[in-house]
Amino acid sequence: MTSDTDIISATQVWLEKAVIGLNLCPFAKAVHVKGQIRYVVSAATTPEALLEDLLNELRALQDADPEQIDTTLLIHPYVLNDFLDYNDFLDIADAAAAEPEFDDAFQIASFHPDFQFADTAPDDIENYTNRSPYPTLHLLREASIDRAVEAFPEAEQIYEKNMATLNELGLAGWKKLGVGKSEN
Repeated sequence: MTSDTDIISATQVWLEKAVIGLNLCPFAKAVHVKGQIRYVVSAATTPEALLEDLLNELRALQDADPEQIDTTLLIHPYVLNDFLDYNDFLDIADAAAAEPEFDDAFQIASFHPDFQFADTAPDDIENYTNRSPYPTLHLLREASIDRAVEAFPEAEQIYEKNMATLNELGLAGWKKLGVGKSEN
């Protein structure tokens, strides 16, 4: 079994080389450099246990000072490894984040080693914008998203820019990054 330290390390390499290195998310670098990302490895082996961990992490993020912890990556390597199961779980995760106790303060972004957008083939390069070494739920503060979008008014263009970046890089280029769990 891979240690939590190795799982977090693989996730950080992916964040640094792919997400920040390719500028797939122009907002990631600042929170990374400031050390405001909380990395949590869930030991959950069932969706029910993962939901409990998700709720606990949403509460922890709610209680944390945003200057200390602005966002959380909830990495869950032992559950929902099948992308279709993971995708089905996202409705549950979104419903959890929408619970009244969280007062619409959060949203969840999704990353998975086998991520696939609708109407794409499994190996289409576009899918790699959301491919992480392990299944991961990214817990984001709505206030942080609002500030980031205000600072980057063309936020709606990020998706198109990412597609162009990945098409230029190609699958061979992505593999050279060495950002998958078996590549670290």
